[in-house]
Amino acid sequence: MPNPLSPLSILFRTDLGGHEQVLLCQDRESGLKAVIAIHSTALGPALGGTRFHAYSAEEHPEEAAVLDALNLARGMSYKNALAGLDHGGGKAVILGDPEEIKTEALLLAYGRFVASLGGRYVTACDVGTYVADMDVVARECPWTTGRSPENGGAGDSSVLTAYGVFQGMRASARASWGTPTLRGRRVGIAGVGKVGHHLVEHLLEDGAEVVVTDVRAESVDRVLARHPRVEAVRDTGALIRADLDVYAPCALGGALDDDTVPALTAKVVCGAANNQLAHPGVEKDLADRGILYAPDYVVNAGGVIQVADELHGFDFERAKAKASKIFDTTLAIFDRARTDGIPPAAAADRLAEHRMAEGHGAA
Repeated sequence: MPNPLSPLSILFRTDLGGHEQVLLCQDRESGLKAVIAIHSTALGPALGGTRFHAYSAEEHPEEAAVLDALNLARGMSYKNALAGLDHGGGKAVILGDPEEIKTEALLLAYGRFVASLGGRYVTACDVGTYVADMDVVARECPWTTGRSPENGGAGDSSVLTAYGVFQGMRASARASWGTPTLRGRRVGIAGVGKVGHHLVEHLLEDGAEVVVTDVRAESVDRVLARHPRVEAVRDTGALIRADLDVYAPCALGGALDDDTVPALTAKVVCGAANNQLAHPGVEKDLADRGILYAPDYVVNAGGVIQVADELHGFDFERAKAKASKIFDTTLAIFDRARTDGIPPAAAADRLAEHRMAEGHGAA
């Protein structure tokens, strides 16, 4: 019997599959091992970032990387559809610890693999990759976004990612408490790295109380040094049990699971992490507890909006205006969920699938 959670089973045998193409990449000279997954090009070339991550031996790293790429690519199809972009979904994963094995030669080799797809996949930054890395990849691949302004790019996409999450949080506040502000609300952020520390800024400007945690002590220290009134707790377990109005998962996926959901005190979950729901059914568990969940791929779409704009000659104000619409999209999803009597995650999926089914140029 095939393992129902194996990459091949997901790719060909389950509703989570349907991917158009998966490319396994290896360059022995540089040490590159990577996976590129294209889920859909129904709306246009697949667009999604490159994750550089070390998977533990217990995870079976190669299989874990393929599964990650498949799940992330599928999420990008839905994200791009609801962001109103004429792009399908794709994602890449480079295996290994970026602090140990990332080299110019490895990034150039990766760029050649992306280029071999002839524009079916457009790459960008993700966890473990940065603007400087995309500048290197772009030397071998014209289908690279998230480059530095000096190299014709939009720069750090985490800026608009955080802005979009803030817009989703404002929409969640309006749906929950009748007003689109976090003023006086207590917001807990798990992960204050590339996106999370920008989100702290937006929330403080809006008058929120902010509590943070991160596996990297230096990330927390950076926030506290800049904003002494921010509170820090030791770990995510302590954060979810803290007295919160909003919980914002902003690190890796799977943040909402069978252990986390029963412990949550927050009435709203809205964060930047991808694939926050650990498995199907978690969205119903949240709804049953009266917790409003803002679908992750809707509210964290600001970054992909930013890098997509780069393909047309980047204009920050134009991209920010489009990211502002995340507020309206999130409200529309909440309305659809109430009308259909389903969780917001299911409502978002229905709206995204409708646009993908209509194909190119659908509004």
